[in-house]
Amino acid sequence: MPLLVTSASGTNGDGYGALLAFDSDGKLVGAFSDDSRIVDPRGLSIDRSEGLLFLNSGRDRVLALGAGGMVVRDTGPIEGLNPGGGNFGPDGRYYVGSRSARTVIAFAPSLNVTGESFLPTAIVPFPRGFAFGHDGRFFLASGTGPNGVGDNTIVAFDLSESARPVRLVSDPELSPLDLAIAPNGNIVVSSEHPFGAADAVTSVREYDARSGHLVRVFSPGNAAELRRPRGLRFGPDGQLYCVAQNEVVSFDSNSGKCLGTVVQLTRLHGQALAFFP
Repeated sequence: MPLLVTSASGTNGDGYGALLAFDSDGKLVGAFSDDSRIVDPRGLSIDRSEGLLFLNSGRDRVLALGAGGMVVRDTGPIEGLNPGGGNFGPDGRYYVGSRSARTVIAFAPSLNVTGESFLPTAIVPFPRGFAFGHDGRFFLASGTGPNGVGDNTIVAFDLSESARPVRLVSDPELSPLDLAIAPNGNIVVSSEHPFGAADAVTSVREYDARSGHLVRVFSPGNAAELRRPRGLRFGPDGQLYCVAQNEVVSFDSNSGKCLGTVVQLTRLHGQALAFFP
């Protein structure tokens, strides 16, 4: 199954500013789409019900692409959206992190109506990855922004009280980026601590979704560099994949062992990944 990776450009890294496709051997195929609306692309998520790939463009818009790479839906420019990560919720809507508004916005999958704020504005200092847990709660990585401001934790929301986040994780070695829910219901988070530091310690960290306690740390060891880790996804093979600077790294989701790199590409500056179609 093809692996798609968003490669940042501009302030997010001197990358390709494109949605790149790789074959099953990790070889670069090329840009998945050459649509001019894809600029400094960020979050990715798949609507399985319609077979569409949703992409957050740095041009303040959300796009939906078909299997051939053609854009079939477009919100149009949304002033101040500054989208980060994206994920589908249990209600079928597409949720997007708005980094300028410091909140999460929900869009109907048709992308033909205005998005609705899912959380209050400025709910955290700088939103990073997020996902819905198996029990219906919403988990949000509250990380550090480019200005150095942040609180480096994971907060949880009961959907009946979305204005009242509960600080779930207190880990002095965490600076969270993307967040995903493991098959066992735990939270996995890519981390770069201190964020932006040349000597930052990078890892993928797993936390118990109820207690917030650290369960284990996925470390690259000597199998990969894992510099500037960003997007996380569990692949169709059940393994955990993390996109990073110049590479995509895989981990055995059972043992936590790093399996090495599945993609190596100079200037990748990956932000998110998806297996599509």
